[in-house]
Amino acid sequence: MKMQPKLCRVEDALGILVGKWKPIILLTLLQDGTKRFSDLKRSVPGITQKMLTNQLRELEEEDIITRKVYPQVPPKVEYSMTEYGRSLEPILVAMHEWGTAHTLHKMQKVKGKGMENLN
Repeated sequence: MKMQPKLCRVEDALGILVGKWKPIILLTLLQDGTKRFSDLKRSVPGITQKMLTNQLRELEEEDIITRKVYPQVPPKVEYSMTEYGRSLEPILVAMHEWGTAHTLHKMQKVKGKGMENLN
């Protein structure tokens, strides 16, 4: 499929995935399966309850995750990937792998510059 830059949809995709927390939330749900809110909060160090709630709502609105509320006291809420959301797995894995390779590339470049200064 030939892409036409002026019809680029990458921005649309990034609008759903971009953010400090969304990729971590999605990879956690993909890897670990269904999780309760408190378990997700523990899985994403540094995220506030308000931010987690906002990110989950946005992902739910896009049909990437699903929220299931159990009618009990205290309330039990679980989050999981939708079948549609699972289609993001190869994209997220590829982005993770590229990010890892890029970090190594940058480290090697910095080391190379340090060695140049020694000569």
